[in-house]
Amino acid sequence: MAEYKWPAMAERSWIGKRVSRLDGPQKSGGRAKYGSDMNPAQLLHGAILTSPYAHAKINSIDTSAAKASPGVTAVITIEDAGKEIQWEGTIIAAVAAETEAQARDAARKIKVDWQVLPHLVQDDDLGKAGSRAKPAGEKIQGDPDAAKTGAAFRMSGEYGIPVLTHCCLEPHGQVIQWKGDEIVSWSSTQSVSNYAGDLGGQIEVPATAIKVHQDHIGGGFGSKFQSDQWGAFCAQLSKQSGGRPVKFFLDRNVELMIAGNRPSHYAKITLGADNAGKITLWESDSWSSGGFAGGNIPPIPYVFTKIANQRLSHNAVSTNNGPQRAWRAPNHPQASYLTCAAIDDLAAKMGKDPLEVFLANFDLTARGDAYTRQLKKAAKLIDWAGNWKGRGKNRQGHIAHGLGIGVATWGGAGHDSRATARIHPDGTVELECGTQDLGTGTRTIMTQVAAETLGLPMDAIRLKIGENAYPPSGASGGSTTAGGVSSSTRIATTDVLNLLFEQLSSSLDNTPAANLEARNGRIQVKGNPAKGMSWREACRKLASPIEALGHNNPRNPRGLNTGGAAGVQVAKVSVDTETGVVTLDKIVAVQDCGLILNPKTAESQVYGAMIMSVCGALYEERIVDELTGRMLNADMEFYKLAGAPDIGEMVVEMEIDPENDARGVIGLGEPPVISGIAAIGNAVANAIGVRVPMVPLTPRRVLDAMNGNGRIS
Repeated sequence: MAEYKWPAMAERSWIGKRVSRLDGPQKSGGRAKYGSDMNPAQLLHGAILTSPYAHAKINSIDTSAAKASPGVTAVITIEDAGKEIQWEGTIIAAVAAETEAQARDAARKIKVDWQVLPHLVQDDDLGKAGSRAKPAGEKIQGDPDAAKTGAAFRMSGEYGIPVLTHCCLEPHGQVIQWKGDEIVSWSSTQSVSNYAGDLGGQIEVPATAIKVHQDHIGGGFGSKFQSDQWGAFCAQLSKQSGGRPVKFFLDRNVELMIAGNRPSHYAKITLGADNAGKITLWESDSWSSGGFAGGNIPPIPYVFTKIANQRLSHNAVSTNNGPQRAWRAPNHPQASYLTCAAIDDLAAKMGKDPLEVFLANFDLTARGDAYTRQLKKAAKLIDWAGNWKGRGKNRQGHIAHGLGIGVATWGGAGHDSRATARIHPDGTVELECGTQDLGTGTRTIMTQVAAETLGLPMDAIRLKIGENAYPPSGASGGSTTAGGVSSSTRIATTDVLNLLFEQLSSSLDNTPAANLEARNGRIQVKGNPAKGMSWREACRKLASPIEALGHNNPRNPRGLNTGGAAGVQVAKVSVDTETGVVTLDKIVAVQDCGLILNPKTAESQVYGAMIMSVCGALYEERIVDELTGRMLNADMEFYKLAGAPDIGEMVVEMEIDPENDARGVIGLGEPPVISGIAAIGNAVANAIGVRVPMVPLTPRRVLDAMNGNGRIS
């Protein structure tokens, strides 16, 4: 019988091949339909009124003028009188109208009497937080006091990485129609199978009464798991408007304020080492904030978790800003930056090449051999030996050059996923799964796996995803989708193929089903292509369609997927010491992720992650005015992201070898986004000779550091 285990490299027809995304022509040709493209008949438009204050109390709300406004079909208050609002952009009321302009005009007519209250919106200075800082306790391991006293080298530094906001190309929102006992939602979501349950819980409707459909999504990055309050009020607006569909997507300014952010992390770090460069002490006092709920404890020391002597304390700072959400590898980029920057500065204190110091301490990690191999490979690809000149010692005129290192780790095992494979008597193959393709190539890899298993060309597979009517599959988060859906696809197609073998046995001289195989569009006796029949001929012997349900159970992945992705990145930069402008010349990523289903889409994931790292290292930052509490750059003009000229040369080296292959599929979405900021930050420190303690590395911060505001001792 056909087996679940992945075929050996030499036996693969589709798995491991550089197949272009199946939906690429649709997207590049403008034919792909997103939630915001859906315009069903009798469509209404939604608009909202938001809080202009970071902290205020609602004394009263008057919606009468809005209700009487032309074209308005429904008005809903989200927050009521007496409510204390904790951040700018909080949604106060929503309106549905015949046109978008009418809806916006009506929303502006809603009158709110405010009592403005004191706010705290900046968290970079823990001394100003006062009672808004909540200690999370202290963790002590080993004897940090003795280690500090006995260290041959000791370095102390202060580092910071600010809040970044989610900035998906397609903002959060949906089109919803509440018609009778059924609700239809065209949603921008990372969780097609779970969206109905979340929305139903908010509006008190059974999940079974909600149909979710999504063809494409314009980005998510961890921010689009929930139906959110805009899903709930959009449904209510539809209901109050006689069941007409309502479209609502957040405006960009509100999107940047309330649709989720990656929390900040700051830390004062002390490291100690012996004469050989081995780290013997980690001591950190950290704080963070993602909004009113505070911030999580960063996983520091990052990757180098086996440092013998540690003392850690942390404060979660509550601020009057929009809330945090999962953001591609939650807390890991921040922790990597804090840790790798401190190690790089320790190397400088010792007068050592940081490459040597990182390599000397990889036995303090969970996968020392992997990191050692990867860093040596990355160093060769960027010509570390030829380009390294010591910290601050590589200048040509006013241009300084530097190299830097960052490291990363991630889990990435497959999530709970179900898929149904169906073979019809005419030879048609259908594969159904309630998953979603975030643009990562999920459609493509599922089709590759199905075609591989059944011995068919990829265009013979009819893949159906993006609807909650299909077998449920997990949300696209934690880099678990590839492992989950590839495994459920493999199991489903293997099981249905075995059903076909059993029915064909009598037609092939009673050859046992265990001795049959599907290869090159034929069903044949193993090792004997002459004894068999074409796929279509074989399927015509079916009296009716046959199907099988494949289930990837995370507790028993059957060897098809696993977790644990290690990676390193090395960056090369140039810095104009007169203007402070940083240019990324080259960045190299060496990454493992187990069995690689499609090298082309895998590399694409790494390229995208590296671009996000360039954004975070050089440009991206939420800027909030301390006096007014307003976000000053809540738009795409001043919330800066990297453009094509800013990125430099990117080199991706995927570790494709039998050892990694044997680990099964491991998710790749998040691991490569982690270490790039650290690598670029360390490269700039190497170039200019001093640490720029806070990212992004803007010209002002670079010049300030060069003028002595480096805060490293």
